[in-house]
Amino acid sequence: MDKTNEFYIVDSRVLPEVFGKVMAVKNLMAADNTLSVQEASSRIGISRSAFYKYRDHVFPLGEDKRGHTVIFSINLYDRPGLLSNVLNVIAGEDVNILTINQAIPINGIANVTVSVEVSRIKNDTDVLINKLRLIEGLLSVNIIARE
Repeated sequence: MDKTNEFYIVDSRVLPEVFGKVMAVKNLMAADNTLSVQEASSRIGISRSAFYKYRDHVFPLGEDKRGHTVIFSINLYDRPGLLSNVLNVIAGEDVNILTINQAIPINGIANVTVSVEVSRIKNDTDVLINKLRLIEGLLSVNIIARE
């Protein structure tokens, strides 16, 4: 069976230590863009070659460099201004809204599908979802696709 491009969600506690160190080097370099790979790797305690071996294969959830599009399915009450509140929360996380599709409300509930580009997201998609769930009148929010 060809395992090319298969992805798994794995608890970092069961991974070899090198994967966490690769992420630490990436985070260090993102925080201080004056650091070289050699300097950052030395500070974290891994070799440059180990960093280069894994850097294109280790990402935090939602940060895979192969794509940054997330599609949310959102159910909310059909109330004036409610969709605007949802979009403001999304925009407040530095997420670029790509598309918005709203179905005709049925029994006072509307389904909205929102696709967003999350490469510059302030936190992560879980934080965004939790913020959305705090909006009064929003019934559910789910990720239906991630690229």
